[in-house]
Amino acid sequence: MSLSRVFVARLNGLSVFDPLGDEVGRVRDVVVTLAGRMATEEPRVIGMVVEVPGRRRVFVPITRVTSVDSGQVITTGLVNMRRFEQRAGETLVVGELLDRQVMVVDGDDRFSAVVEDVAMERQRSGDWRLTKAFVRKGVDGRPPRGSGLLRRRRGETVLVDTEHVHGLQDAGPAQAATALLEAYEDLKPQDLAEAIHDLTPKRRAEVADALDDETLADVMEELPDDDRLEILTHLATERAADILEVMQPDDATDLLADLPEETQEELLQLMQPDEAADIRRLLTYEEDTAGGLMTTEPVILGPEASIAEALAMVRREELHPATASLVYVTRPPHETPTGRLLGSVHIQRLLREPPHQPVGSVLDTGIDPVPPGATLGRITRALAADNLVALPVTDPEGRLLGAVTVDDVLDHLLPDDWREDRHDLTEVHDV
Repeated sequence: MSLSRVFVARLNGLSVFDPLGDEVGRVRDVVVTLAGRMATEEPRVIGMVVEVPGRRRVFVPITRVTSVDSGQVITTGLVNMRRFEQRAGETLVVGELLDRQVMVVDGDDRFSAVVEDVAMERQRSGDWRLTKAFVRKGVDGRPPRGSGLLRRRRGETVLVDTEHVHGLQDAGPAQAATALLEAYEDLKPQDLAEAIHDLTPKRRAEVADALDDETLADVMEELPDDDRLEILTHLATERAADILEVMQPDDATDLLADLPEETQEELLQLMQPDEAADIRRLLTYEEDTAGGLMTTEPVILGPEASIAEALAMVRREELHPATASLVYVTRPPHETPTGRLLGSVHIQRLLREPPHQPVGSVLDTGIDPVPPGATLGRITRALAADNLVALPVTDPEGRLLGAVTVDDVLDHLLPDDWREDRHDLTEVHDV
């Protein structure tokens, strides 16, 4: 007999507290063992994936969980703070089980279905088991098709015992990602990237297929190089080109640079000519130079533009904070390569001046631009010397080619696997 029942999809995102009441993170998934289980054996829960400060995901054994109620999880004891790595035989409930196509067989009742949630229950022995599956029946023996609201209007939902569910341990055919994305809908792109990184390659591809172009582009900018290259090569060629168009030009260039030249050209041919032209230009520079690091889409205005217009430009949600820190004022044209660079305006200066005043009247001409061939060391020293987070990049004629931001510099200074956060694997914290 169980003492409590918790639906895992609803558990996702709950705060995790230590015995003193301090929040240590949020639940992002539940880890279970499915491989080799008998038909009548309920899957065993072995722990939770908890996101702690710094966006690191750690494993908390279920034996450290003392309470799951009132919208919170209480833990006790020492927890190893090394980054979670899925082991052979382990399955992520949110990441891999939700949306899985299964067959429910209960006596004479037999039907295909899709898993929308599962319930875990604590046994008197103290173990947690997956005991129930909330599934949506297929139509005429077929699994539900479609996605989003369309799929959720079709098919009856039922709660069944997991011992009657066949196919939980087998990923089978291509799997939708509707329920998974609903569970992760509160995540920012960098957090969603962390969650996708923890999935199997097959599941990563399925999630990528389910994301819209804007979201997938944002996520790919936050993924390790291996993951985003894997996703890009999985996508249909036309969609891969669409994603590259949406990505920041410098990120898209880094990704294309890892592909064979014939594949690069095929994708560039499918892109909009102006987007492709920016990337072709970036591909001509060495990776660790200002030209290879810069974005070709900084904020650019003419000297007659008002401060109100400049503030509206830097307020755009899609701009990275470092990119929005400086407005570059140039002669026409105002797309890179521009007319001659006249100077820059810091966002703080914009906030201090009357909105109707032209940006040309508040220029900072003391920021020395760097040439596209400037080395990483030169760029780093220039940023540090003037306490800047961005630098203009100009050609010999003084035309603005782009801007290098501090996040691009750090991305090249840090180890290649820094996004995977594998440092200090022996660190242990008391939670």
